[in-house]
Order: sequence, then structure tokens, then C-alpha cells
Amino acid sequence: MALDLSSLRKAISFFDRTIEVACSNEKMSLLDNDQKDAIRAGVIQNFEFTYELCWKFLKRWLGKNYANEYVDGITRKELFRLAAENHLISDVKRWMEFHSARNETSHTYNDAIAKSVFETAKDFLADAKSLIKVLEEKND
Repeated sequence: MALDLSSLRKAISFFDRTIEVACSNEKMSLLDNDQKDAIRAGVIQNFEFTYELCWKFLKRWLGKNYANEYVDGITRKELFRLAAENHLISDVKRWMEFHSARNETSHTYNDAIAKSVFETAKDFLADAKSLIKVLEEKND
């Protein structure tokens, strides 16, 4: 039975659109600082949500195609290592960096942390798009 990837597809699409707005100098120049902060917060929230869906879909795919008993209870690093071994992701270290940034999202009231997470979120988009593409190809 194939995984229903529609929620992940939708999340990545919406995440992509929020980053597009946040990175548009033309659109952002029309906003005041409060509005810019709200857009940045939206990107961070979409990053958080999309990251959560991504690792959960990695776990579902691995559980379905590898061994559900093995996948249950493994650490995030082990999950990413197994995902890389199965060619779902390419860089375990990079995904651990996304995980660390995700853990920082509760501290985004700190401007320096918010800016750091925002930059990581922008980097994450390409990896999320790559993941959905691979999952769609291997989804049988």
C-alpha cells in the first residue's frame, strides 16, 4: 500500500510560497518591520511543520519498506542514517542541522536565533523538495 503523500506535498508547496514572499525584496520593501517579522515567523512556523512531516514520512517509508520493528524507537540520527542508506536523503549531518534548528524554534523570540532558524529554513526547502521527489518515485 502506497503512502498518501498529499499532506507532505501540500506542506512543502505552502512552505515554498512563504519563503518566496520572504525572499522577495520587491514584496518585502512594501512592508513595515512588524509585517516583516510576521512573515519571518510564518516561514519559521512552516519550516517547523514541514520538517516534522518530513521526518515522519521518512519513518513511515522506512517502517513500511525496511522493518517497522527496527524503526520504532530509533534515534533521529539513526533514522536519518537509515534514510541515507536507502537513498531517501543524501546528507545525514545536514538533516541533523535541520533537527537542531527545529529544536530552536521555541526560542525564536530571540532575534539572533530567529534569524539563524530563518536561514536554515531557507536551506531546508531544497532538501524537502528532494525528499518528496524521492518518496514519490519510491512510493509503491
